[in-house]
Amino acid sequence: MLHALSQRLLELRSPAGAGARLSVLIFHRVLPAPDPLFPGEVDAARFDDICGWVARWFNVLPLDGAVQRLRAGELPARALAITFDDGYEDNHSQALPILQRHGLPATFFIATGFLDGGRMWNDTVIEAVRRSALDTLNLDGLPAGDFGQHALGDVAARRAAIDLLLPRLKYLDPALREQTVQALAARAAAVLPNDLMMSSVQVQALHRAGMQVGAHTVSHPILARLDDTHAATEISQSKTRLETLIGAPVTLFAYPNGKPGADYGPAAVALARQAGFDAAVSTTWGSAQAGSDLFQLPRFTPWRQTRWRFGADLFNNLKRPAALHPNRAPTP
Repeated sequence: MLHALSQRLLELRSPAGAGARLSVLIFHRVLPAPDPLFPGEVDAARFDDICGWVARWFNVLPLDGAVQRLRAGELPARALAITFDDGYEDNHSQALPILQRHGLPATFFIATGFLDGGRMWNDTVIEAVRRSALDTLNLDGLPAGDFGQHALGDVAARRAAIDLLLPRLKYLDPALREQTVQALAARAAAVLPNDLMMSSVQVQALHRAGMQVGAHTVSHPILARLDDTHAATEISQSKTRLETLIGAPVTLFAYPNGKPGADYGPAAVALARQAGFDAAVSTTWGSAQAGSDLFQLPRFTPWRQTRWRFGADLFNNLKRPAALHPNRAPTP
């Protein structure tokens, strides 16, 4: 009864046909168990709950099919797609079995340069701080400057250090950031993992399981900070690598970080079109509708812990039309 009421309410905001709206959920990791350092991160039990909720409330579609039906004005009521960014190993080991159990499709956007033992820069920072045996981490005199001294006495202190470091490093020149992150890891004197990201074989397994594979560049750069030649290479090479890997066209793209203006601009949108993708996704909140730019589709995931608050956030997000429209430049 309650689920039927939820469906009716959602259908008021997201009807079938020309007036339809498409919700796209975004995830990154599905941890096997809660992480004390990041207690709000999605774990397997919570992801299982979320999949159960959306399976009851929404018509969950593969993203490429949803894009085609949005373009044609033929979306069903309560249309929703599920996406993952980056290519973490737990997407295969944790998320895939849960999706299969609920009969749900998903799209996995892979940064190809980290497959088969690579590690993203932010994870190097997180794991260096997590695994350091030091009581205090002195980060003055790094290649990008002084980053202060950080107490590591407990989980809260380590989380505070991570929260300070990541924003300062994020928008550095990629080469300088890499030098600085490696120097930070050396100061932490920690043994870092090399199994956080998927292997090529696991990406192939996702495809064989009926999941979609999308491109997410090679090295996950801030595209807005690259010249067009470098950005085009990042976009096209990730597409080519994945198509070779799975033996099928890769038609969907996700902008790294995905904030319009700060992380990508009109040039990156044009490059995604030129690379031959059918659509691309941002991290702007909202829902897509007729007339939305298919190369700047919004995505949103509520982080409320209870079923009804989670559902209420999705309901409210349907009030937000996609803020970005065809041929209109993103605003910072």
